[in-house]
Amino acid sequence: MGVSGGEEGARYGPSLMPGGTREAYNYIEDIVKKVAAQVDDGPCVTYVGEGGAGNFVKMVHNGIEYGDMQLISEAYDVLKCVGGLSNEEIADTFTEWNKGELESFLVEITADIFTVKDDLAGGELVDKILDKTGMKGTGKWTVQQAAELSIAAPTIAASLDSRFLSGLKEEREIAAQIFREYGLTEVASSTIVDKKQLVDDVRKALYASKICSYAQGMNLLRAKSAEKSWNLNLGELARIWKGGCIIRAVFLDRIKKAYDRNPKLASLLVDPEFAKEMVERQAAWRRVVGLAMNTGISTPGMSASLAYFDTCRRGRLPANLVQAQRDYFGAHTYERVDLPGVYHIEWAKLARQMKTTAKTYA
Repeated sequence: MGVSGGEEGARYGPSLMPGGTREAYNYIEDIVKKVAAQVDDGPCVTYVGEGGAGNFVKMVHNGIEYGDMQLISEAYDVLKCVGGLSNEEIADTFTEWNKGELESFLVEITADIFTVKDDLAGGELVDKILDKTGMKGTGKWTVQQAAELSIAAPTIAASLDSRFLSGLKEEREIAAQIFREYGLTEVASSTIVDKKQLVDDVRKALYASKICSYAQGMNLLRAKSAEKSWNLNLGELARIWKGGCIIRAVFLDRIKKAYDRNPKLASLLVDPEFAKEMVERQAAWRRVVGLAMNTGISTPGMSASLAYFDTCRRGRLPANLVQAQRDYFGAHTYERVDLPGVYHIEWAKLARQMKTTAKTYA
């Protein structure tokens, strides 16, 4: 059984994700329903599926959590390094965000973190914490599973890479010194920005990026469910994450409703309600990512999410060129958009002929 909730969940009720046989679940159902966190539409527990379904769902939950935390840290970085917001202003910002569409456990605790003082050296404690992120492995396993199943999960993968890079503290400090000698500071001189506008833009960018992270996680669950014949109920999984667990958020109720409307939904991005919200926020999202890039601040999660969104909404990609290259050097064949079947041509031979013909006419 997958369990999420941390210390608070252990005392007041976690989100529980039991797998195994239905018969075994029936023996403990009354107990786990009382142990689990309680929300408006019932206890945060459901029978997930056969075998390891419960633990797999918990693993993907953690992958989404990796993405969520990374995106929040990037929002903080932009607000601080581009907007020049103080810790007090950042705390107030996250507190305000937690009253709206971003209402969630992680946004709530982020607001709290910026208010805690350091009783050893003064100032806020968050500024004294070493910038190296630990991990237990569930994010890595999520990315590995996504690769095995050919499911794109770039937001989650970017969050994992960011944790790897955070561990290279000494290497990063040496690199910063080397590049300073060539006149490149860690953060470029900030252009004058409208703080109010920036805060609003970052809020929209964070929300849109979070949708992408959840969409990737749900797509991975759907793919594994199909492989293992688990028949996972994605709407019900969103429901049991509404309370007790680390990624609990108010918009999980809307994710549940999206899958209730269409259990075969290809992606959260194309649900009518979420699609409309993505379009409404994409301009602000682009401004934030562009501003961060121009300032020299990395936003791998937001950037990966935006690229994922832009890729998913395009009917035609430059993959035709990649497939042509594969056929050129490896005879991997290709399909056509106008005719059925599989094709291969002698690219090098034809290219030489074309050059010879061109020279002749020249």
